[in-house]
Amino acid sequence: MLFGVLDAVPSEARATPVSRDLDVLLLSRAATLRSHPGQVAFPGGRVDAGDRDIVATALREAREETGLDPSGVDVLGKLPEVPLAFSRHLVTPVVGWWRDPSPVRVVDEHESAAVFRAPVADLLDPANRGVTVIHRDGREWRGPAFTAGEHLVWGFTAMLLDALFDRLGWADPWDGTREIPLPA
Repeated sequence: MLFGVLDAVPSEARATPVSRDLDVLLLSRAATLRSHPGQVAFPGGRVDAGDRDIVATALREAREETGLDPSGVDVLGKLPEVPLAFSRHLVTPVVGWWRDPSPVRVVDEHESAAVFRAPVADLLDPANRGVTVIHRDGREWRGPAFTAGEHLVWGFTAMLLDALFDRLGWADPWDGTREIPLPA
């Protein structure tokens, strides 16, 4: 979860508990992937045998997926492990401050369709918040969602952002009954 002032274009949100310059780095996964195709996610992935620790994994994956220079990142810490029930993964979010932003891009089109910044103030704007609804195996799953320009942040990534924003006291009340349709 990489935060920073990623460009010179501030959010247009007016009333916000955070600086209008604060961004978070996200990517849109390739539609051809077996796992979570087309979904917006944080850079990340599996631990490799050569990784020193989970922080090294996070920085390596971010470099491989977005081309960022890890030397410009100050790691703030790790959050508690979070189970990802659908794919049976255990995820350890690593939070970083992008002190010295470097250019980012899609490095491998087989993995990512887009790499982009999302202004945190825009994500916090109640007009950009809602829920997504999934029906699977006779059950209904409802989860938080954020619109970020042309992208919809939902699922696990939205759950992490929602929990973090609540924990930091940044979230404004929003309409939890407003459904945002999933992309086709």
